[in-house]
Amino acid sequence: MRAFQLVGWRQPPELREVRVPAPAPGQVLVKVGGAGACHSDLHIMQAPAPLPGFTHLPFTLGHENAGWVQRLGPGVTGFAPGDPVIVYGSWGCGVCANCRQGRENYCQNLRGQGPGLGGGHDGGMAEYLLVPAARHLIALGTLDPRQAAPLSDAGLTSYHAVKRSLHLLGPGSTAVVIGAGGLGQMTIQTLRALSAATTVVAVDTDAGKLETAKRMGAHEALLSGDESIARIKDITAQQGAQLVLDMVGIDPTLRMAAQVARTLGHLTIVGLGGGALPVNFSSPPHECLVASPYWGSLPELMEVITLAQQEKITMLVEHFPLQRAGAAYQLLHDGKIQGRAVITPEA
Repeated sequence: MRAFQLVGWRQPPELREVRVPAPAPGQVLVKVGGAGACHSDLHIMQAPAPLPGFTHLPFTLGHENAGWVQRLGPGVTGFAPGDPVIVYGSWGCGVCANCRQGRENYCQNLRGQGPGLGGGHDGGMAEYLLVPAARHLIALGTLDPRQAAPLSDAGLTSYHAVKRSLHLLGPGSTAVVIGAGGLGQMTIQTLRALSAATTVVAVDTDAGKLETAKRMGAHEALLSGDESIARIKDITAQQGAQLVLDMVGIDPTLRMAAQVARTLGHLTIVGLGGGALPVNFSSPPHECLVASPYWGSLPELMEVITLAQQEKITMLVEHFPLQRAGAAYQLLHDGKIQGRAVITPEA
């Protein structure tokens, strides 16, 4: 089969021929329908040396995966060949206290290393993906795997980031989403689905992405800069937003996040831009809780799938065949993907 693999640090990935894996007891072989291209993959590609948790090269990229069950390993029950499934991507040890609660993203033994992100597992930018345990699969029902694949990260990460702050939201509250790309678009929809009374403000440097943000449900869409900070202060009676979600995570966006957050609010860093939040006695505001959540839990992905089945959230996707995976990542790097690029090996 063909697989899009990272073969060396600071080297472009290559489309290579590899053998189709055979599922051992407890494992499931999935025929990949879609594999999302994520910004975190770009950070991996550009890393000058092995990152923590990466155990081997080459490995297949792709941690946002959905498809159809192809073969069941001995002892696997609950699924049948042909079933459409989405793959929970943060594969933990399965036995620590966090994993037992479905929070494998915070595995106490493996630190949440998942497919395409090291930990000894290949990802889904290939014709087939070997899943080590059936517990990582969730039935998609009527959802198309080629559309649903990004829900396993872009959808789940956004959902988890919002859900942990729901107690701050409600009538009269404001949430600011900095960065209106694929993650930001999902965050806007999640806010509208989980807290309809919250005023949602999107901020970005790209006017086209702001137009998309408004279609996704943002009440206001602001070009990044001093004027957007002033506007957010006006909306919130100079208090700042109850929840600020930085989906970018670079120095300028983090500075802005600190300026528009409020006392006793939440400032949530989701983006992997590598910036540093300026912290002193007065910034962020007093008792503003700063957190950097990672991915989400398996039960939360089940909730995300339910929202998608109810058509309360949807992913704007652009499909690319496997042979154009490199081109998809270049477009992502250049900021030319409006939603999420999805690699479709079948095409």
